[in-house]
Formats: sequence, structure tokens, C-alpha cells
Amino acid sequence: MRHRFHSICPYFAMFPEQFAEQWISRCTKPGQTVMDPFCGRGTAPFQAVLMDRNAIGNDANPVAFVLTGAKVESPTLGSVKGRLRALEQSYNAEVVEAERLLLPSFFKRAFHHSTLRQILHLRRNLNWKVSRVDRFVAALALGALHGEMTNAEAYFSNQMPRTISTKPAYSLSFWRKHKLWPQRREVFSILRRKAAFRFESPRPTIRGQTYLSDVRTLSSAITNTKAPVDCIITSPPYLDVTNFEEDQWLRLWFLGGAAEPRVDIYSRDNRHKNPARYWAFLCEGWQALRPLLAQRSTFICRIGGRNIDPDSIKETLSSSVQFLARRWTLQDYTVSTLIRRQTDAFRPGSVGCRFEMDFCFDLYQ
Repeated sequence: MRHRFHSICPYFAMFPEQFAEQWISRCTKPGQTVMDPFCGRGTAPFQAVLMDRNAIGNDANPVAFVLTGAKVESPTLGSVKGRLRALEQSYNAEVVEAERLLLPSFFKRAFHHSTLRQILHLRRNLNWKVSRVDRFVAALALGALHGEMTNAEAYFSNQMPRTISTKPAYSLSFWRKHKLWPQRREVFSILRRKAAFRFESPRPTIRGQTYLSDVRTLSSAITNTKAPVDCIITSPPYLDVTNFEEDQWLRLWFLGGAAEPRVDIYSRDNRHKNPARYWAFLCEGWQALRPLLAQRSTFICRIGGRNIDPDSIKETLSSSVQFLARRWTLQDYTVSTLIRRQTDAFRPGSVGCRFEMDFCFDLYQ
């Protein structure tokens, strides 16, 4: 049965756990180390610990750091329940009221005023960068922050997509057109139910490592790896497809960010539109990862992009692998056409990524 931590928070542009499971099984043995330097919601690192591998996850996106850390460094259910109880007992609506009143109009239409006060209390008090218990609570909250109104047990917000934070102007226009108003949601009750549901799957016995870092500085951030990396399984940002700072802006706000969409705060490289700069960024990233690799390792990469053909991706990605290893061999690759894209649900007619490619390289240092 699928582990319930996998779906702790819907996330745009993610690969399924079956993809990670297939390659982990094929390329590694129990006790070896799997890394994803662009880990997103942590599918590959978490699947690795489920399969008794050591795991390292990294991302420049704080949302990704929280979700991955919650999975691979999970606390006990008892500690999560205790933390939620303490947070609820310390909640005082008057303390956060002035902050609520200063928020842009989006927030007053996105959340019921009572719900928004509770969210602000969590935002102030969760130490997600340091505490793995708070990180898990934050991950639960991120997964509940926005979604469909039809499920009162699951989401805090007015009608919004689950995977992406729609822009304020678009959201307000949609809500006004459809006469949608936020319903009151009890944040602490929802989080308790979500915690109980997630922990119906047993916690992994192995604890992984999670980093909040630019991939180009990751090797200096890692100080306590248990072993060299035997396998990289990753999906880097696609060329000119999406920008996590815009797509996840509301979740980033919950983690202490701005109360509006911003770009170039957490990363200047998460949506390159210029192919030359995009590939240069990846080459710099691969070069930074090289000292972490075992003498013989495997590199699994799922990649795509706009206005670029499969042959160009194959040629350029293969050329970039020289920065990962002294010698390398392309063992396998496939091209998959994307018929139903995630963006079609809320950006009909958009021109985005129409195919993905999966590559398997053997690396020799």
C-alpha cells in the first residue's frame, strides 16, 4: 500500500514514487546512498529511506525543504499531537489581529477571519528550520493551506487549486465572479486529523538528511554524510516552464515570506528562459555534486522544457555529464509525451512542456 507520507502535500511538477522506486531498486542496494539535489516534495529521498537506503534531499525552495524534511526526518505521532496541543493552548486571537488587518485583501477573501488568525499564530510560532516536530506540523499546514471548498475536512481556504497558489488578482476575480466566500475552518482540528491519517503508515526506520541550499553550494553545506552518493535521482527545473516562487507564493508566505508573489528572492535560477544560461547553471550544479559521488555511481534524470526538442536535450544533457564524472556511459533514455498536463486544469490553452525525457547514466570517477 502507498505510504501516506508521500501525499502529505500536493506539489506541482512532481514525479511519482513509482519512478523513484523503479530506479532505486534497479541501481542501488540497501545501505547505499540516494540523493536528489532538486528534491521538490521529497519523493526520491523518502522512497529511498522506505527501501532501507540512506537519503539526501536538497532544494532552494523552503517549501520543498519542509516537505522533504517532514518525510525523511519524521517525528513520532505523539510528539506532533503534543506540539499541536501546546500551539492551540497558547493561541490568542487578539495577539495576531493587528497583523491580520494589515494583510492585503486577498487574505481576507481567501480565509475566514477566524481561520486566518489561527494560521497567523502557526506562522509566528513554528520553528520549522530547526525543529523536526515543527517541520512536520508545517508540512501538514502547507498541505491544508489551499484546496477545494468541497472538502471541509481537508483545506483552510476558499476555492483554490491544491498544487499551485493562484495569483491574488486572478483569485479575487474568480471568487467575486462565482460569489465564493471563505468558510470557517478549525485549523488545529484539521491538523490533528491529518496527522492521525498520515501516521497510519509506519514511520521509516532510517532517517535521511535534508538541506535548504543552492545546488552549487550543497557540497559545502553537507558535513555529515554517512557514505558517498551511489545514485542521483532528480528532476531539475525545466527550461522556461515554471517558477516555484510564483507557483508556491502562498506557501512561501506561510513560511515567513512576502504576502504577494515575488521572484528572485530564493533563487535566480529556477526558471531560466535562455538555453545557454540554463545549461550553464546545470553544469555548475553537476560540478558541485561531483565530490560527493562514489567512485562508481548512477545518474537518473527526468527533464523537459519549452521550445526545445528531444534530440537537443539528449545531446546537451549528455555533454553536461562530463561535469559529474571523469567517464560516463548513457545506458538508457526514453521520451514521454505529456497528453494531460497539470497546468491544463487552471491554465487552459497554455503553451508549456509537451514531453519529458528520462535518462540513465553510469558514472566513473
